[in-house]
Amino acid sequence: MIGTKAFAAAALLVSLGQTAILGYMIEGRASILRSGTEVLLKTAPVDPRDLLRGDYVILTYDISTIPTTSIAGARPEAGSPAQINVRLKPGPDGYWIVSEASFDRLSGEAGSVVLVSQPMAINDWEWSNAGNLTVAYGIETFYVPEGEGKPIEDGRNQGRVSVAARVSDDGQAQIRALMLDGEALYEEPLY
Repeated sequence: MIGTKAFAAAALLVSLGQTAILGYMIEGRASILRSGTEVLLKTAPVDPRDLLRGDYVILTYDISTIPTTSIAGARPEAGSPAQINVRLKPGPDGYWIVSEASFDRLSGEAGSVVLVSQPMAINDWEWSNAGNLTVAYGIETFYVPEGEGKPIEDGRNQGRVSVAARVSDDGQAQIRALMLDGEALYEEPLY
């Protein structure tokens, strides 16, 4: 009898722990969408062979390509994991653009947000030969209802798709809305 009660109690604790972890993950995303600073990002065309896989659209942004000459501070050792901090400011056309980048933390500045990249390992070839560093921010895919990706693909390749994203104070981003010709096609709910 004691063994059954102990097993039930252990199962309940495991279930509660899993629920708490899932709730923490969902609330983290919702918190960014609720109170993060909104930025408008211009998407860039992607090779047509990688346009749509299943029910999501692959996105890349103008802010995803950073000239290595514009990155301030010391660079990490080749192959070591690093994250880059990218300051975004509104451009003249309303889209936010890179104004500064560094592997060191960037301090807050009025009228800007600092976006932190996904972890990456930088090799010497990227730094010395390519001239540009390709950066991912965790907002490179957007899930759409089944069969509704083609107009987005076409619009993206014509430069008509943009994304409204929210950026938290610690530099994490979430897509709030996917837009075609400035009109929201899909908006993310908080939960």
